[in-house]
This record gives sequence, structure tokens and C-alpha cells, in this order.
Amino acid sequence: MNLVDHLRHELRNAAPAICVAYSGGPDSSALLHALAQVPEARARGLHAVHVDHGLHANSGRWADHCRRFCEALDVPLRVARVRVDDTLGEGIEAAARRARRAVFADVLRDGEWMALGHHRDDQTETILLKLLRGAGPEGLGGMLALRPFARGFLWRPLLNVPRTALRDYIAAQALTVIDDPANDDPRFTRNIMRNDILPRIEKYWPHAKASILHSAQLCRAAAGYLAREADAALGSIRRDQATLDVDAWLALPEALCTPVLHQWLRERSLPIPNDAQCHELQHQAAHAVEDARPCVAWPGAEVRIWNGRLHATPPLAPPPAHWQAAWDGAPLALPMDCGTLNVAPVDADARFSPPLEVRLRRGGERIKPAGDPHMRELRDLFQQARVPPWVRERCPLIYADDELIAVADAWVSERGMAIFAAGGGCPRWLRPHWLNGP
Repeated sequence: MNLVDHLRHELRNAAPAICVAYSGGPDSSALLHALAQVPEARARGLHAVHVDHGLHANSGRWADHCRRFCEALDVPLRVARVRVDDTLGEGIEAAARRARRAVFADVLRDGEWMALGHHRDDQTETILLKLLRGAGPEGLGGMLALRPFARGFLWRPLLNVPRTALRDYIAAQALTVIDDPANDDPRFTRNIMRNDILPRIEKYWPHAKASILHSAQLCRAAAGYLAREADAALGSIRRDQATLDVDAWLALPEALCTPVLHQWLRERSLPIPNDAQCHELQHQAAHAVEDARPCVAWPGAEVRIWNGRLHATPPLAPPPAHWQAAWDGAPLALPMDCGTLNVAPVDADARFSPPLEVRLRRGGERIKPAGDPHMRELRDLFQQARVPPWVRERCPLIYADDELIAVADAWVSERGMAIFAAGGGCPRWLRPHWLNGP
């Protein structure tokens, strides 16, 4: 079966719209050109997106080549220039992939399929790289032909097609493609696998690729079973919508601990840890002393162990120590990671005159809550209410004439109640969605 017929076959159950991730290289060029020959693809609004990473001096010329290629095919093209942020310590390959995926997420329309040029040889390389990184069944199952992504899906219609078939198609169609020198750069692990390790393996095990792909099918089936079990286990160890019971998580069968953690983090739109980070989290959870609050972090996420629970957040910067602002009742943007201070009811036209003052914790604060005969240390109130420490330091404190009259919307003094009643609204702290209390 030639490439066009293969894609026509793959399109029999495809989405209402198709976008091709087009780099200008051999694989995506063959994919785009072949799809453009399929009337069913054009009927589904075939178009393409090219991401200019700006990492090579010729990247602008590559973008121009992609425009000309698409114009010749009469396929609409969007070119997106991105800035690759390599400050998270993940490496330039991973940073570029993250930037590229952000463009894909922005481009994809509801239900649309993003066609990627990954082929059978890419799948083999991916599985071996995952093996060397210590992946489990999910990673060793390789890339999926179709998986949910953003508002649509990522579609890999060429996973059963060898690289040689794509090169033969390019030669037969006399296509001009981009030769990215990064594909031969020995600093990149995939190039080492492709150009050095795999050829050596095939020299002694000629059927290695077929065997590797067969093993991947077995791992994919095992991963599917584990995912179903993890879904059931996750529901049983939640303490609330945002946290997991530490002891219950540690008591899960070893094969489920990591899949459950990954599924929980994905639900919270946070990146998953590598195996070493996951093992460190298990170690910290198993050996944390009662008053400790361990935190295991990786690029894009932090998981804290506190009050017998796992709490996951994006990386939290320390709040500014001496921040303060006047507040007359209008919505007040608090410092980063602290949310917004508003009034309730939300439709109240509350105004406080003279304005109140809002601060963050500095230590030693005291308040006499309405109905309580005693002045209370704020530290004690937080501890009794089991408010997580990272929430305490981001909680807005409301003052009138240097007197603490309200701790967000949790505790209000008698004087505070009178001021809020006269102003026409009570404090309402709108926290970031991940800044959850108990």
C-alpha cells in the first residue's frame, strides 16, 4: 500500500478537521503532501501549522520554505514564532517541545486532529529511550496513534510506516525538504540512538525493531489495564477534591502508586515527575516526621506532604514580606500566587471610607473573633483550622487603623463586622484554583 492509500485508509474514521504539524523536514513534508492528495482530507479542512523556534540562524528561511510549499499545495499555513525558554533545567529539546505543544494547543479547534509525522522508526527510538530512562508500561508502550490533547487530539497516522517509505515518497515526488543540522547533532540523545546505537543493534539482531514494537504492544495493553485500576484506586484515596491520603497512597500495590500519582497530577494540569522524583516523593512520604512538611519539586510542579495528605501546586514563589495595599472594597489583586480580595455578595457595591489596609503575614498577629471572649494568636487559629502553611502566608489580612479586623473571609472581629455592615459587603478571598485549604 502506498503512502496516499495508507492515509486514505487511516482517514476512514478521522475527525471533522485536520491540521498538520509541519516542520518542513522529510517526515512532515511527506505527510502533508500525501494528505493533500486525499480528497477526504481536503474535505475536512486540511491546513498546517509551522513553529519557528528561532534556534537556528536559518529558521526564518525555513519558515519561508514552508509557506511556498503550502502555497503550491493550496493548503492554508499558519507560522508561529516562539521563544524557547530553557531556564527550567529540562534541556533544549524538552523546552522546544513544550513551546511547540503550546502552539498546537492554541491552534487546535474543538474536536480537531493534529497530524504528526512520527513513523515506525521514531516509535522504536522512543521506546528504547524510555527504557533507558527507566520507564514503566505506559512509557514502554510507546506513542499512541491517537490521544486527547487540548480541545482536540494528536494523531500519528504513520506509526506503522517505516522511514524508508517516507524517503521513497519524497524521492518519487521530487519534494524539496529542509535538512535541519540538529538531526545529526551528537549532543542530542535521540540522534545518538538513531545514528549509532540502533544500527549496531540491528547488525546483530536484524529483527530487533519488530521485536521492540511487539513488546511495546504488550506494554500498552498492560498500561491500559493499570490505568483503569488507577482510576478506581484514585477515587478511593482522595481526602477531598484537591488532596490525597498519604498512607492510603503508600499502601497501594507498587504497580499502582506511580499511575495514581500521574493521573492525579494530570487532573490538576500539572506535569508529572520522572521516576527518580516519584521515588523521592514516596521516600519522603514514608519517612516524614510529624511536624515536617517535605516538598518534592520538579519543573512546573511541587508536591507537599502535610497533615497526612499530598498537596500539589505549581511552583510557588515566596510572597513579598512587606507587601500592603489600601482597599476600598473594589476588587484588589493580591501579589502573585495569592489571588484576589473581593466582597460578598458579588453584586454588592461596597465601599469602605476611609479605605482599609491589606497586608500579608509578618508574624505575631492577633485578632479577637466576633463572639469569642479572648484575643487569639493568628498562628493558633491557623493551626486549629488545619490551614496549610503555604496558604497561611498568602492569606490577606485586613486592618483598620493598624488593628487586625479580618483574616480574609475566615475570621472577623466585632469592629470588622460593623465596618463591613456599614460598607455594604464582607470580605471574600478568591484564591487561585490550586491554592486549596483543608
